[in-house]
Amino acid sequence: MPRIFDNIDRQLLPALKETLVLSQRADYCVGYFNLRGWKQVDNLVEQWRGGEGNCCRLLVGMQQMPKDQLRSALSLLHSEDAIDQSTAIVLKKKLAQEFRDQLTIGVPTNEDEAGLRRLASQLESGKLVVKLFLRHSLHAKLYLHFRQDPLNPKIAYLGSSNLTFAGLSKQGELNVDILDHDACDKISSNLNSDSFMRIINNNILIIHIIIN
Repeated sequence: MPRIFDNIDRQLLPALKETLVLSQRADYCVGYFNLRGWKQVDNLVEQWRGGEGNCCRLLVGMQQMPKDQLRSALSLLHSEDAIDQSTAIVLKKKLAQEFRDQLTIGVPTNEDEAGLRRLASQLESGKLVVKLFLRHSLHAKLYLHFRQDPLNPKIAYLGSSNLTFAGLSKQGELNVDILDHDACDKISSNLNSDSFMRIINNNILIIHIIIN
């Protein structure tokens, strides 16, 4: 039977941390994330070498993004109406600003600034790869971990928690763990099957430059 994580009787964050310790890579899919959420797990991802097969790949649906024109302008679905280079540069700067607002929501502390520097370092080293989903608004919340364990090579957590401090540790969420081999394989396949995504590591690095 799957365990239920509602952040009341059972917390999701300790389970994620325990699983990350035993994993060598992870695929996450969330509607959105912020710095204070990422800080809860960044020290564990920091232990990985980075690069293909040893990193956290984070797919962001960005349903909270206020400027919907960024999605439509950057979407590969409208490639026949290609935007010019100057427009693309402006849109990338707007995208960086949106991520800055989302990542650093609230009054930043010294700890937040240190966390932002760690985030920038992990993006640069390939320990974290962030992709923006462009086909449509994506509300899925999935945390899939890969381990060198022949009996349980994949462990997933599926439910309602975004990669935010509140989503990982505050009440009002509903998540379950999935250990079934076939289910995890299908989840992994579906997560990697859509080509309508763009890697945005460089745009998030712009945030670090802007703030510092």
